[in-house]
Amino acid sequence: MNLRPNRSEPPDINLTPLIDVVFLLLIFFMVSTTFREDARIKVQLPEAQGEEVPAEEPRVLVITIDGAGTFYVNDRLVVDRKLDTLKKAIAGAAGEDREVPVVIKADAKTPHQAVMTAMDAASQLGLLRFAFAATRPDDSQ
Repeated sequence: MNLRPNRSEPPDINLTPLIDVVFLLLIFFMVSTTFREDARIKVQLPEAQGEEVPAEEPRVLVITIDGAGTFYVNDRLVVDRKLDTLKKAIAGAAGEDREVPVVIKADAKTPHQAVMTAMDAASQLGLLRFAFAATRPDDSQ
């Protein structure tokens, strides 16, 4: 007969799984923050001399055209390159306001036809105020 009480050892807390989970969360957040950089539309604007125009009006409609001729209206991809689809996207972004200025940001390698299609679609909807985005050339040459 054993009259001594059984003394159990104090519970041992293993921190290894907790450290593993924190490390995996750290890796996840580090990797997922880089996806935001990849989501931006990459457009190399053509160079032009001229005065810098301040943005006086807070609301503008931006049509971006990449080097392959793909359209984006206010940074939203247009499904295809057809004129009717582009007109629907522009009409949805502009709403009822026909005085909103249209800024066309075309890549330097964009086909000229894509720029003309964007201008044609906007003008058919009654949008007649156009501006083209460009960058200043480097003076280091």
